[in-house]
This record gives sequence, structure tokens and C-alpha cells, in this order.
Amino acid sequence: MNYQETLDYLYSKLPMFTRIGEAALKKDLHNTIALCAQLGNPQDHFKTIHIGGTNGKGSTSHMLSAILQEAGYKTGLYTSPHLKDFRERIKINGAMVPESFVTDFVETQNQFITELQPSFFEVTVGLAFSYFAAEKVDVAIIEVGLGGRLDSTNIIHPDLSVITNISLDHTNILGNTIAEIAYEKAGIIKSGIPAVIGERVENSADVFINKAAEVGAELHFASEDIRLIDSNKTGEMLQLTLTDRDHNELYKNLELDLTGMYQLKNVRTVVAAVIELRKIGYRISDKHVYAALKEVKTLTGLQGRWQQLGTNPTVICDTGHNVAGIQEILQNINQTPHQHLHMVIGFVKDKDISSILAMLPKDAIYYFTEPQLERALPAAELAERSAEFGLQGQTIINVLDALETAKTGAAQSDLIFVGGSTFVVAEVL
Repeated sequence: MNYQETLDYLYSKLPMFTRIGEAALKKDLHNTIALCAQLGNPQDHFKTIHIGGTNGKGSTSHMLSAILQEAGYKTGLYTSPHLKDFRERIKINGAMVPESFVTDFVETQNQFITELQPSFFEVTVGLAFSYFAAEKVDVAIIEVGLGGRLDSTNIIHPDLSVITNISLDHTNILGNTIAEIAYEKAGIIKSGIPAVIGERVENSADVFINKAAEVGAELHFASEDIRLIDSNKTGEMLQLTLTDRDHNELYKNLELDLTGMYQLKNVRTVVAAVIELRKIGYRISDKHVYAALKEVKTLTGLQGRWQQLGTNPTVICDTGHNVAGIQEILQNINQTPHQHLHMVIGFVKDKDISSILAMLPKDAIYYFTEPQLERALPAAELAERSAEFGLQGQTIINVLDALETAKTGAAQSDLIFVGGSTFVVAEVL
């Protein structure tokens, strides 16, 4: 098979969460363990950093990757889902895995994959681990796909575990309460391995504290250890000053090229992680941190995080897709100068979107749409449900058509936001 045929095989023949939802998930690590054993357990041949959480784990992974790259480490990065190209999931120093490696891997392992019947994600994890081992990376940052305890990535033995935050998402899979979801996320905390938790939240803190005590892991809450003194947005940069808990200055006028205000939480998690990595021998200077955070997008190729797509009118997309993520987006919208707000939104049908719709501004002009995948919530149904919350607008099935209609109807001083689902953002990119 050529590269496109290989992708078609992976997408169509293997159970894929983004396509069919919960039915694609396996409830244990058996397949991943078996596949990696078949591959010679490549995950044991390089250092790893494991990153989970409800929101912010992608941004945090990319920031840490940029810092390690700047510090001279050959750095693997495994994230999901991709936005434009499958190979975005697997990178070394910002460069995507070659098409040839993907096709060769699937051809070589095709018989075993056919016999094992793993999910799309399980195969992707094995592919990533094999690539990182073959290329002899110094360290790989591994982002959890979903949850943590039973996620396919959770067969690694990392140098550091990081959990960004906990909020309600995938409740049909992970649990209906913050504590239940925290339990699943805490599954990546390993015996004797330091762990950084981004935010200390009342309903989840004890879960992490108890898990760390149970396995003998040193635990740190970034929101307590790293203090934000001031911040402001200057052009294409977010500028901030950070101190430790004793008010000793850590970073003054640190610049970050990810300008969503929610990154103020993520960058504190990243700095806390850097401090822990230094303790165990990683050579990361302040100079590396300053230089890397100014160029996260350039160094890693990160997209879809409060990303500006156009001006006059301003067009911005963001992949935030749950209540906590949408709250952060709305704060950013409120801080972005504009006259009228246009919202191009679409969702997947296995999400409880009532809480999100209740949050959205009633005075915005809406363009209800749907991404091109089986799990998409039909645009007409989205419009109908939105009307119950006083949200009015047009129904335009095709995402790109919806964006073009919004551009046509918007004045130069208006703001067009595109999002609701990662897959809506993927299509406009």
C-alpha cells in the first residue's frame, strides 16, 4: 500500500474513537502490551515524560517539547488527535514522522495487527514508540489519549508524570464527577516517579494526594509552587512574570507565542515540570526556557490554540471543546476588541452540549455546522437545541461554507470565532 492507502486502511479497518466514539475503546492494556511486545518493547529504549489532564495537555506537551529541543535534546512528541495530517501525532524536534515509516510499519506488522485486532489508537501508539526507538530520541513527551489509567500510553515508565487539570469531559467513559475523572487521570502517577499537577482543585486534590502516597511518588501542585505576578498581551506574545511560592523571581517578562489567556495556567505547569526535570539531571537553563517559549509554534508546529486565521474581520479558532475549555475561550473573546461576535460552531453527538450552549452569548450571530465524520452532531439538530437556549443563526452543513458565510456577513471590526469541536477547527485549518 502507498501512504494514502495505508491511512485509508488505518482509518477504515481499525476501530477509531474519533469516528465511532466509545465503541473503539478497549477497557484494558492487553492489546498495547501485546503489540509492543511484538515490536520488542520500543518504549523501554528511551526516556519519557507522560502528560495527561482534561484541558491543556496538548499545549503543555508542545511547550515542554520546545524547551527540551532548545536545550539540545533530540525530542520525540506524541499527541492526539491530529488536525490536518496524521503525521502530526508523531514528531521528532518538530518534524513529522516520514510517510515511508508509516507505510513500512503497517506493511511489516499487518499480519499481527489483523490477528490482534487492536484499535486505531493502539496501533498509533505502537507506531510512535517504534519510530522514537528507531531514531534513538533522548526523550519523548507522550500525551495521554483519553483518561490515563487504561490509556494505551500508560505502559511507559516515565521520568515525570504531569496532569494539567481536571474538569468534566467524556463523562460517559471516565465518570460523572470530578473525583471519578481524577481517579482515571491519576492512573499515570507511578511508583517513585515525581508528579506535577497543574491545578489544585478541592474535589480532585485528595485523589492525587492519596494516589501519590499509595505509590510513593513525590507530588507537586504547580498552582501553589509557581505564582503569576503579572501578565499582558503585547502583539503576538503573551508576556508574564513568575515567582516561586516564596516570591523569589523565577522568570521576568517571559514571552510566550501562545496568546490564549488560558496558557497562563499551562505555562506554570510547564515551569513546575522543568524544575522537577532539573532535579533528576536534565540540563535545562533559564535561557533555554526563555528562547523556547517565544517560538513554541515554530519549534513544534502546534496549531489550533487561540489561532488567528484572518484580520478585518478578525477570525480566530480554538480546539477547546468542553465546559472548562469553552469558559476559557469566552474569557478570551471578551478580552478581544470587536463590535459584533459571529460564532461558527459544531459538535460531536456523544457530548452533552447543554451546559456549553447555556454558556454561549445570546447576542452573537451563529452559524451552526457539522464536521465531516460519523460522530458529528447534525447541524440542524444543533440549531434546534441551540434555539432552546436563545441562540439564533443559520444552519450551514459544510464547515468551510459556514466560515465563508460568516466572513461575508461580518464587518471589518467584527470577530468570528470557529470551534466547538476539534474537528471543526481541523476543517478550517
